Amino acid sequence: MKSAEVVVRTPGAHPLIRSAWIAAVCLFGVAAGVAAFLHALRPAGVVAVVAIVLLIGGYAAYLVRHLAFEREIARAEAALDAAELERARAILAPLLERYPQLALVQRAAGRTLYALGDPLSSASLLEKAARSYQDDAVVAATLVASYAALNRGGDARRAAALAPRNVDVRLALAWSELVALGGDRGAGDAMVRELRDRADVRGVVTRGAMTAVLNAIAAAHVADAATADAALAAVAAAREALPAYEGAFIGYLEGVALRDLGRADAAVAAFDRAMSAAPGTIGEALARRERANLMARLSAPRT
Repeated sequence: MKSAEVVVRTPGAHPLIRSAWIAAVCLFGVAAGVAAFLHALRPAGVVAVVAIVLLIGGYAAYLVRHLAFEREIARAEAALDAAELERARAILAPLLERYPQLALVQRAAGRTLYALGDPLSSASLLEKAARSYQDDAVVAATLVASYAALNRGGDARRAAALAPRNVDVRLALAWSELVALGGDRGAGDAMVRELRDRADVRGVVTRGAMTAVLNAIAAAHVADAATADAALAAVAAAREALPAYEGAFIGYLEGVALRDLGRADAAVAAFDRAMSAAPGTIGEALARRERANLMARLSAPRT
């Protein structure tokens, strides 16, 4: 960016608003000069009133524009929560381009980019947003999940400290510990056992399904096929109730469990289902990556 273009902008800023405020300050100076040097109090009062009108008018315009900006962010997050990922992307893309330095934009864009399968950009934005949203469980959970998706178990553990007891943070961290490089498999197994007993897991279908599939992965690590199969059956029973992009993510984890059980063909089929369930989402991206890794391993010459 050229130095002449480096202008601090806020969501409510506009050249006319800035001009109104500058004019108001100048008019206050004129009013003070007229009153002090010409002793013309009436004209000075008129000039001061005009300055006040410009100041208040500019501030009112700023508030209107800022509220409109916040409304756009709320629309994007509502679209994201409703699994309308492309609508969220369409709303946020111009805001991120214009206001990349604002924590409110970083938070919403980071969440959206994770859901759309870009955990690296998501982690970058959410690390910045977390400075302003230090106790925000949504930021923490999405940041942990982004690092889990990137196979950065240590970073996931660090991010989880932002909201260590939140259920979604615990679920994301359990995923990281069980699957990501650098994860602590024993700690992940203990977290799954803890999560199975939480009421805020049992009462939400998506959390229950994720806990069940993580339980299958933990069982696969100790070759407990019976427990893994029972957990996968519970996941299959819940699948119809999941939104497509959540189903794709759970399908990716099913593939991981089947792979770790040594059932390569079933794992490839699970990854294929996840990829077709919700293209352009985090579940599809992770399933595609793990399918490619598995196929490469299967096709490698044995020594």
